Amino acid sequence: MTEQIARGRLLQVNVSPGGVPKLPVAGPVRVTRLGLDGDAHREETVHGGPHRAVALFAIEAIRRVAAEGHPIAPGTAGENLTTEGIELAGLPVGTRLAIGDELVLELSAPDNPCRTIRGSFSDGRFARISILAHPSDSRMYARVLREGSIRAGDPIAVLPPAPDSRAGELALLARVDAARRASSVAIWQAAAAAGLDVRVVDDGELALVASPALPGPWLNRTAGLVLLPNLIERALDHFRAAGTTGWLDLDPADPATPASEPDEWMSIHAGEPGRAGGEPGRIAEPSIPGLVVRPIDPEEAATWARTLTGDDAVGPEEARAWVALAPQLARTPHHSLWLAELDGEPVATGSLHVRRGVGWLRTANVIRIARGRGIHRALIAARARAAAEAGCELVAAEASPGGVSERNLRSIGLARIARYGLYRAEPGAG
Repeated sequence: MTEQIARGRLLQVNVSPGGVPKLPVAGPVRVTRLGLDGDAHREETVHGGPHRAVALFAIEAIRRVAAEGHPIAPGTAGENLTTEGIELAGLPVGTRLAIGDELVLELSAPDNPCRTIRGSFSDGRFARISILAHPSDSRMYARVLREGSIRAGDPIAVLPPAPDSRAGELALLARVDAARRASSVAIWQAAAAAGLDVRVVDDGELALVASPALPGPWLNRTAGLVLLPNLIERALDHFRAAGTTGWLDLDPADPATPASEPDEWMSIHAGEPGRAGGEPGRIAEPSIPGLVVRPIDPEEAATWARTLTGDDAVGPEEARAWVALAPQLARTPHHSLWLAELDGEPVATGSLHVRRGVGWLRTANVIRIARGRGIHRALIAARARAAAEAGCELVAAEASPGGVSERNLRSIGLARIARYGLYRAEPGAG
């Protein structure tokens, strides 16, 4: 086996039917790709799933917090595995933990605390174990690389990341996908506010939309299943209730994803906004005489929507929907609409949604007569610069693999980090 970085032991195994505390289990417990047998979560869109299958907490961190007078103990903060002899929060994402004779875990992300565990703190301030506030005292999430049974007292071997590990890619995807989801919800809620029949669920890290009046993937889809494929049935229930066909965003590498080809492939790209164009600290924009790229005021929303849907880019019903929702979207916090004008005439559109240090670019369209001049690259660069000025550490977007948009994203300095498929779901047919 690969050389060990460190060694510890499993102090306690904890489960609950949902909520805290999680209580110790004496006998062996089976751990599968979705977590421990006998364990559950009250908020499935915030905890659990294959990428957060197991929560771990080091007894060393628990003791430090308890020494400050907080009523915290193994299991009260909701961890499944309480470890001893390993400073878990100091290990990089991708680190493997071989526990007992069978189980192998891979650290996937810090486990951000929430109000559910406030009872473990004398002042109720659960942020005491946030990795941002106290980097050494955070819980950690892990995915299951090899299933197996474990029990208290099992040895833990700390191993470096596997050569083929996707942990870094998936950690970056989780951050970027949160911005993609927030951007989608902003558009869906703007459509609902404009009076369209749009049924939106924004629940933790899974968002769903269904619109019986506007069929097609635009307003009948999911955002978040890429990282929560265990909740496919919840998405299908949403489409069943609305009587619509839906589209599921799924990672093709996940075992829950259908073997069939999706209706559409999408690639996700990301990079540092200060490096777009290849030079640190500078956003390179193509020099196009007469071109102005700018954010618009809400009063210009109709012009933006008509440019977005021009050249019959969408059907007439969807075009009318964009005109109706655009004024609402233009007033949405953290969301800005952008227009590119050539010699004073609108020729291209885009938008920028800023969420927790990520600038998400979307809704780009260049009218047919203006294509091939570098306008789309200029639109990407202008929004990337705006994201940097807003304090974003990353800028990201999605595009069809192999298309012009993907080439333009790469040319401006964004690299492909993942891809997903949009899989058609006909709930009425089973």
